[in-house]
Amino acid sequence: MDDEKRMQIVMGIIMAGGNAKAHAVEAITAAKKGDFAEAEKKLEEANQAIVDAHNTQTEMLTAEARGEHTPIDLYMVHAQDHLMTGITFVDLAKEIVEVYKKIVD
Repeated sequence: MDDEKRMQIVMGIIMAGGNAKAHAVEAITAAKKGDFAEAEKKLEEANQAIVDAHNTQTEMLTAEARGEHTPIDLYMVHAQDHLMTGITFVDLAKEIVEVYKKIVD
């Protein structure tokens, strides 16, 4: 894989992690306002961002299994960090939305 393609993949993972976190924040904000339909929509969008990143990772793992080594550098580590932060934030947002639902009920 050439450097340009690798950087596109890295940036895609960074963006997906950031988008997941942003959608999760929007879900919490909507839940605080009592708009649970919007909160669920934002959580779905967050999940889709994570799925997109996981699909990219799966492609990379498949290529690695075929013997196409992907260099691991600070950019790739940074991308994985963004993704893991996004996943953690989405998981937490799901719980926060559920708490707001119980408070309203």
